[in-house]
Amino acid sequence: MTDVTVQEMAGQVADLMEARLGLRGNGLADKVRRGRRVLPRRIRREAEYLVQAAEQARVPKLQVQLDQTRISAAYDTCVGYLKPLGAAARRRALFLDMLTGIGMAVFAAIVLVILMIAWRGHS
Repeated sequence: MTDVTVQEMAGQVADLMEARLGLRGNGLADKVRRGRRVLPRRIRREAEYLVQAAEQARVPKLQVQLDQTRISAAYDTCVGYLKPLGAAARRRALFLDMLTGIGMAVFAAIVLVILMIAWRGHS
C-alpha cells in the first residue's frame, strides 16, 4: 500500500459521504467534521483514522509507521456502512424513527393518565 492508495481510499470514502449523505466539503477531513451528527460513532472513528493515515502518508518518513491492515479495516468499515445507504432506505429509517418516537410519546401519555387517575382515587 503506497501513498497513492491511502489517498485514493480517503478520496473514495469522501466521495461516498458526499453521494450518500450529502456532505459537502474539501476532502475527507472536512466531510467527517461536517458529518459528526450523521455518522455513527464507530464509523466516524474509522473515518477519522483514515484522515490521519492519509495525512501521515503524505510524509515519506512517516509512511513506515502506517498500519496497513488497520487502514484496510477502517476503509472496509466506512465503505460497508456508506455503500448500502440510499435515499429510500434513509427515508424509511427516518419514518420508522419518527413513528417510534410518536408511539413512545403516546404510551407515556397513557401511562401518566392512568397514574393520575389512580393517584386521585377514581375507581
